[in-house]
Amino acid sequence: MSVPLSSLRHVAVGSMNPVKIGAVRVTMSRLGTAAHIEGISVPSGVADQPWGDDETIRGAVARARAAREALDADWGVGIEGGVVAAPDGTVRTCAWAAIVTRGGRTGVGGSLSLELPTHVATLVRGGMELGHAMDAVTGERNVKQGVGAVGILTHGLVTRQAAYEALVAYAISPMLSVDG
Repeated sequence: MSVPLSSLRHVAVGSMNPVKIGAVRVTMSRLGTAAHIEGISVPSGVADQPWGDDETIRGAVARARAAREALDADWGVGIEGGVVAAPDGTVRTCAWAAIVTRGGRTGVGGSLSLELPTHVATLVRGGMELGHAMDAVTGERNVKQGVGAVGILTHGLVTRQAAYEALVAYAISPMLSVDG
């Protein structure tokens, strides 16, 4: 059984990245819950740069479970970004969020996706993590804790946090459903 939103007191986020914590904080606020949102560094159990939706989802779920357990929270949230090789040879982003409740219920939401420019895709295919590839291409530092690749590639139309807010909302949807 899931904790009703009105009695949700503590939400653990499986990351110390301020963008991910901020996305959870904003989404929970929109739901009207005053739950304490707390980040914690936990392993994803997947590669630093996950490839494919399946590996990326596994990382998000692992982070959600580990965070919830580590902080004994009502809910744990994991957010994982990855990349997917498309059949036409291009590479696109993927991102997934997972919510795990104290009662064991899991919700998964994602993936907002965009095609990477060829020079960025080449770096990622060569083993570089997407955030580091974006840093190298733009000359900026720590893009993944700011607007992210999505923010740069959309010229600010969508930020990484805004994209993650949507994913967290998607992952929460099973907890809000009328039949659940």
